[in-house]
Amino acid sequence: MDKSTETLNNNSDATTQPNETIKNTKDWQRISPIAIIYFLAKFVTGFLSNILVFLPALYIGYDNFIAHPHLWLPIGLGVLVVIITSTFLSFYFFQYRLYQDHIEIRSGVISKKYVNLPFAKIQNVKLEQPIYYRPFGFTCLQLDTAGSAKQEAKVVALKIDFAEQLKKEILAQHQVAYSTITDESTNTVKDSTSNNKKNEVILNTRGITDLVIHGITNNRIWIFMGGLAPFLDDFGRYIVEFFNGLGIDLEKFLTFSDKPMWQIGLYALTLTFLILLPFTLFSIAGSIITFYNFTLSKVDDRYIRRSGLLTKYEVIMRLSRLQMVVRQQDWLDVILKRINLKFEQSNSALNQYQASAQNSHIIVPSINPNECLTLINDVYPNNKMMSIDYHRISKRFLLRNIGYILSPMFILLSVLFITLDKANFLMVLTPGYLFMSVLVFMRWLRWGYANDDDLIYIRKGYFGVDYTCFPIFKTQQVQFKQSWFQERHQLSSIRIVLAAGAQDIPFIKQKLAYQLLDDVLYQVESSQKSWM
Repeated sequence: MDKSTETLNNNSDATTQPNETIKNTKDWQRISPIAIIYFLAKFVTGFLSNILVFLPALYIGYDNFIAHPHLWLPIGLGVLVVIITSTFLSFYFFQYRLYQDHIEIRSGVISKKYVNLPFAKIQNVKLEQPIYYRPFGFTCLQLDTAGSAKQEAKVVALKIDFAEQLKKEILAQHQVAYSTITDESTNTVKDSTSNNKKNEVILNTRGITDLVIHGITNNRIWIFMGGLAPFLDDFGRYIVEFFNGLGIDLEKFLTFSDKPMWQIGLYALTLTFLILLPFTLFSIAGSIITFYNFTLSKVDDRYIRRSGLLTKYEVIMRLSRLQMVVRQQDWLDVILKRINLKFEQSNSALNQYQASAQNSHIIVPSINPNECLTLINDVYPNNKMMSIDYHRISKRFLLRNIGYILSPMFILLSVLFITLDKANFLMVLTPGYLFMSVLVFMRWLRWGYANDDDLIYIRKGYFGVDYTCFPIFKTQQVQFKQSWFQERHQLSSIRIVLAAGAQDIPFIKQKLAYQLLDDVLYQVESSQKSWM
């Protein structure tokens, strides 16, 4: 980093005019060389997050590599050169500068990117400290606005002291804007960041036991099983060979023709447990790494989430930016009486499939119902999420999906298999049809909606149940949809679009749909409140 950056770091503790030092940084700055490690980790993480896409190619290429081992060295060296070149160029072309309460960032090797964010328009300030930054005192500063995801900025290697100073300057800009609106009679502005530590109130913390439960209840084993599908035959062969090497004839052990049903059931249960165990442990480890030392606190109108074992995260979210609250329970959460609470904000729906999605909104994992109610009441004091009567969607939802879609497909395939003398396929087709029908029924059973003077509530799920609650004035767009089938029965579907994404309510009476949309549009037009 050049002299101007060193001046900023040296003055981070200055008590006289620290903000002026930030404003006068006109030269483009290069980040520390330690950022090369960040770009390397980002490259590897991006590859691993898309590993399912590459698995078929790796599977096909594996046999070729075994047949031609001399290809390993040149291909390996080529991949290594690509990785080193990519990470170095990403570091070299990354520059930033701070000028007149703006932050500007230039990045990209082939596709150039330029971002210019005024401090006053930055809504979220996030600090991210990977484990390899900690010994050197560096951190990443991520900033985003209420606009599109393209207006986000991330400076990937800043000294912690300077990052904290810059964060305070940005938060002070929000205090300036707030004071200008609410108190135009004074020209003085109180620095809200000076007393953050004193005013900060801890709302919730999570212990290791809570994180273990979260890892168990949020296990996504089917994702791993789907990715491993091309390798299952090889795995099966290797497992058999492994046990044969131990003197255990696994194939004979798993021959069920001469065994009683209770013994077969015990074998099946044991085998299922052994398959699930490693994936469950992996899920628990991921939960602990992500949410270790979790705290949710509040300073004035800002919520602050801190967590992370290997990489420490700090997410600051203004209450005005909050778009909706989501109370989630999968079927295991229902049994264990645990809830995952999400504070969804602007742009979170745009980032939900990215690797860093867990840091674009605030998640409070595996809390009990009382803790959940306390947090929701803190955000929306007059909410009736768990006490209001929900209107269930029409039963014609079942008729359309089971009667007009699933059943005809099942009958057609059944006739086809019987005609082709493959009736044994019905042993798989019939349970699949029954399971899909049960899912549709549970979807109908869970789906409901309600509203009061200020909020809209939506309930949905399958074997678990999710509750969504959002203020009506946050609505940005409404859509009225009606198919030919729905029109015949005076039904319709509506979509309510917010900055955090869209919420759908299907198969409700047409009259109620018009009434709900009229109420929403009236509040949006008449309310003087800002959606962010």
